[in-house]
Amino acid sequence: MAHRASGRTSFAESFAGADPQADAQRRVALRRMKAVALSFLIGATGLFLACRWAQAQPGVGAWVGYVGAAAEAGMVGALADWFAVTALFRHPLGIPIPHTAIIKRKKDQLGEGLGTFVRENFLSPEVVETKLRDAQVSGRLGKWLSEAAHAERVAGETATVLRVLVELLRDEDVQQVIDRMIVRRIAEPQWGPPVGRVLATLLAENRQEALIQLLADRAFQWSLNAGEVIQRVVERDSPTWSPRFIDHLVGDRIHRELMDFTDKVRRNPDHELRRSATRFLFEFADDLQHDPDTIARADAIKEQLMARDEIANAAATAWKTLKRLVLEGVDDPSSALRSRIADTVVRIGESLRDDADLRDKVDNWLVRAAQHLVSQYGVEITAIITDTIERWDAEEASRRIELHVGRDLQFIRINGTVVGSLAGLVIYAVAQLLF
Repeated sequence: MAHRASGRTSFAESFAGADPQADAQRRVALRRMKAVALSFLIGATGLFLACRWAQAQPGVGAWVGYVGAAAEAGMVGALADWFAVTALFRHPLGIPIPHTAIIKRKKDQLGEGLGTFVRENFLSPEVVETKLRDAQVSGRLGKWLSEAAHAERVAGETATVLRVLVELLRDEDVQQVIDRMIVRRIAEPQWGPPVGRVLATLLAENRQEALIQLLADRAFQWSLNAGEVIQRVVERDSPTWSPRFIDHLVGDRIHRELMDFTDKVRRNPDHELRRSATRFLFEFADDLQHDPDTIARADAIKEQLMARDEIANAAATAWKTLKRLVLEGVDDPSSALRSRIADTVVRIGESLRDDADLRDKVDNWLVRAAQHLVSQYGVEITAIITDTIERWDAEEASRRIELHVGRDLQFIRINGTVVGSLAGLVIYAVAQLLF
């Protein structure tokens, strides 16, 4: 939209005739340059005729021969280059001379050749890699994204896309997809064997020690403050005839033993209780995978969980929550959604900007992806060029190509006149010197 507002037109648009005003300007410029080139030919012809007339007169100077030779060669050069330029687009003087009107006759071959040229010289894996690495895409992208203003712009565009998506999608369809792809997938298989395998893997890596240590530390911390609880339990469960001071002694002894026991468990990695817990976990992991009763109990727990209303309505709840968050946050620059997106974009940009290894990885990904695309789909990409040119009308294509490049080609005619004149002058001078 921006380039249209500024009044600029792409080459593709102008070539397709999307800008009649520009075409009119090109047509005027082409006619003007044709007139200039023709004036050189007329000038050379007039000068040649004048010199031939002068040479027929008595007492004419020798210089007339030099000028006449230059004019003659210039006239020939102008005619030859006029023929060459004209033959690209049409038959000169309407005469169907072989190998003229090249663009009209060879339009399809030219399109195929152009497509091959583009594929071999612009879409080769080596060229793509060189261009991408020279462009330093990841570094530039990182610097751009790390600026807050740019991150907010990305967040705004992302939020707009999200809003369009959630407004286009039907609630029922999304809920069915979530239910079918997530909820039902979770409910379908047995839970016991996969959970057992995961647990066995964690145990093989000795990951249970961190959990056991956490439980031991928490048990010790609880025991430090458990004196009152223990005392109440002892007083509640002791015989009515038991003296109060005996209850206090028993409670204190139990409290001290509990603190001492939990302290030993947390301090000693080889404590018997910890080894027993580990053995239990290994046995439980094995039972989850191989014991039918344990597997059946795990499935029963799964069925109970999946039957809960919270799980049954999980798809609808998740989608409604996501949709509400998106619709509430897309239009508010200070919303949590856009702030979170902007912060994430900034962090990504800073990582790309500051981490050379990450930049190398991203550049390598881009290079490999681009090389794969041009290797696998280079022919299809350049087919756009060949197919488009094949669809053009030959007469119209020739006319429009001449309209775009014909003005510059008139300089070939002018140069042919000038260079021909100089060549003729040199040849005549050398001939005069030798003979």
